[in-house]
This record gives sequence, C-alpha cells and structure tokens, in this order.
Amino acid sequence: MRLELVPRGDVSPWARVLAPVAAVIAAVLIGGVVIAVMGRSPAAAFQVYFVDTLSESWGLQEMAVKATPLLIIAVGLSFCFRASLWNIGAEGQFIIGALVGSILPLYTAGSGAGFWVIPLALVMGALGGLAYAMIPALLRVTFGVSEILSSLMLVYVADLVLDYLVRGPWRDPKGFNFPQTVNFDATLPFLADGGRLHAGVLLGPVLVLVAWFVISRTLFGFGVRVAGEAPKAARFAGFDANRMVLAAFAISGAAAGLAGVLEVLGQIGQLKPGISSGYGFTAITVAFLGRLHPLGMVFGALVVALTVIGGESAQIALKLPLDLTRTFQGVLLMCVLAADALVSYRVRIVTMARA
Repeated sequence: MRLELVPRGDVSPWARVLAPVAAVIAAVLIGGVVIAVMGRSPAAAFQVYFVDTLSESWGLQEMAVKATPLLIIAVGLSFCFRASLWNIGAEGQFIIGALVGSILPLYTAGSGAGFWVIPLALVMGALGGLAYAMIPALLRVTFGVSEILSSLMLVYVADLVLDYLVRGPWRDPKGFNFPQTVNFDATLPFLADGGRLHAGVLLGPVLVLVAWFVISRTLFGFGVRVAGEAPKAARFAGFDANRMVLAAFAISGAAAGLAGVLEVLGQIGQLKPGISSGYGFTAITVAFLGRLHPLGMVFGALVVALTVIGGESAQIALKLPLDLTRTFQGVLLMCVLAADALVSYRVRIVTMARA
C-alpha cells in the first residue's frame, strides 16, 4: 500500500483563499496542545498571544513595526519564489543593506546634516542588498551553483561582517566598550508619541501596490509567472532565463536591503549585533502564508507579527520560552505548505496487488 497525490480537476478560488486561514487555525490548535502539555493553560496563552495584543494600542503599533520588515522582504522574495528560484539568503541581504545604508548616518552623526541623509541612506541600503543578492544569482547563471546553498552561506558572512564592524572600526569610542556604533542623528520620524511607530511603516503598503502592479500588469511580471509555472513555455516565448534570475534576485535583494536600513533608521537608531530578529527567514513563512500574492502577504505579515509580539508577552506573563514562538512559526509554515498541497492535490491510497 502506498499514498499518491493526484491533481484535483477544478479548484475553487475560495478554497485557495481559505487554505491559509485553515493553516493558521490548525497551527493555533497544535500550539494549544503543546502549551497544555507544558502544563500551562491554552486559554490563558490565547488571551496573552492574541486578545491582549489586539486590544491595546501599543500592541497594534508594535504589530505594524514588526510586520513592516517582514512584509517588505516577503514581497521581494515572492518574485524569486514565483519564478521557482529559492533565495534563502534574505537575512544576509537585510544585514548588508543595514550596513551600507548606515554609512551616511554614521559618518554624519553629530555634524548637523539635514534630512537629505535619510533618502540617500534608504537608496544605499537597497543597493547594498541588491549587490549582495547578485552573488548567488551570478553563481547560478555562470557556474550553475545552487542558489539555495550560496545564498544561505552568505548569511553567515554578512553576520560576521556586521560583528567585526561594530566591535572594530565602527564601535562607539564612548560606548563603554559595548559592540555598537554611535547613535545616528538621521533617523526616521515617529508617527505617534510614546511609541515606536515610525514613518518607515508607510513604505510597506506602497511597495505592496507596486508589486501587485508589476506582477499583474507588466510584461516582466508575466514572464516571472510563466518562468515559474512553465519554464519551457517561457523559453519559447522569448524570455531570457538568466536575465530573469538576475532580475528576480535584484528585486528581492533590494527589498531585503531596504528593510534592513529601515529597521536601523527606524526603531534601533544605531548598528549593533542582532539587528535582525530572523526577519529574512521568517519572511519566507509570510510569503507562502500570503500565497505569494502582495495583498495576501499583508495578512501573512500581520499574523506572524502578532505571534512575535504575543510570544514576547507570554514569556513575561506565563513564563513560556521565547523559542516556543519560533517553533510555532515553523509549525505555521508546515501547515501552510500542507494546506496548499491538499487544496491542489487529493490523497489516493493505492493497494499493491499480490503477485
């Protein structure tokens, strides 16, 4: 006896829309079972994770702050994933974007430089992430190197470069030997008093609309979709596969780099180790939770951000380990992929005939 996946004939659009919702519900139920096994109340955990965060203004602001980098990175990654390219190194591109984008704010700190530093820093951050993403892209098109391995390995390189700079040439001489730079003067303005909601969150919806237009209304977007769904048809239609690889990686790298510099100029205000809370990896879950659709990824980013904020609150209120949040995100990705597969395929049990 064996199991086979058989493609379904016609799949309702509603089924595809509701699949991520079902995946979230399934992940929450699994999380509740795990919390009960740990000797905690699932109802109390649900209250802390979701209800408290959504019922307080600080929780909503924190959700927006956490969701913004996830959304921006996921939107960029969706171009690669739609073209069946696997950029797993957005975390490294995020870090390099933060480093390159911090050059101007770092060297103009204390000089009274004007607002012009911020837009230039954003552009430099995006270009830094783009350039770093070109390394696995060029290795792929030139030597056939797996972009999965090369992009993932470059994450560790970026992390070590950041660690070297904040402990060495960029370290604040008045920072009591802590591995961090000086505080930047050029930072994004806050939108609300007493919170961390900064102007960078406004870029998220703008980039979502731009991505939707590119994917659904341009020839390039059509080429990305065809390259992922029918590579042979893309070649017959005249789309250059190598050019598509470079373009998709350029977009995803630029988005990750932009998210990195937004994080530094927004809520952190300086460079230090651990500027990313795993945004580059978590954004993969966001992308698939949103079914690689720009509008769907808004939902995905908010859901994942909610679990992050709720996890931090549960760590304090219920003494639950923060690693439980990361585990939940992994379970969520598993449920999303399983729901997507079950919507597109049905499971058939095949009984082997006896000889």
